[in-house]
Amino acid sequence: MNIEHVALWTQNLEGLKTFYETYFQASAGEKYTNPEKQFESYFLAFSSGARLEIMQVPEITGPGGGPDRPLQGYAHLAFSVGSEQAVDALTARLRQDGYRVVGEPRRTGDGYYESVVLDPDGNRVEITV
Repeated sequence: MNIEHVALWTQNLEGLKTFYETYFQASAGEKYTNPEKQFESYFLAFSSGARLEIMQVPEITGPGGGPDRPLQGYAHLAFSVGSEQAVDALTARLRQDGYRVVGEPRRTGDGYYESVVLDPDGNRVEITV
């Protein structure tokens, strides 16, 4: 199993993109926009193969957000498990073991098949192909 990417919420999407491109030689993919949710994001790739997703929505807050309200900073860890069936199976196992599923398995607007669960501390863990 591999960490697929790490994600950050930001109030300054373009500024953060420029920072990682300028100082850490990141290469930005196409900007993804979901007008209905007012969500925008970039995936930034690094020479090692690591990726960082930077994301913005109007309701980003500082410290004091919660599981249903994004706050500025790290958003989630994403684990690639290899297949849609593996996403479904691990999501079901976590639910059965008492963990809260906050995002049912689904295909996202930017093409991912994923689910989201909360770890014991309430951090979001994205399970993706």
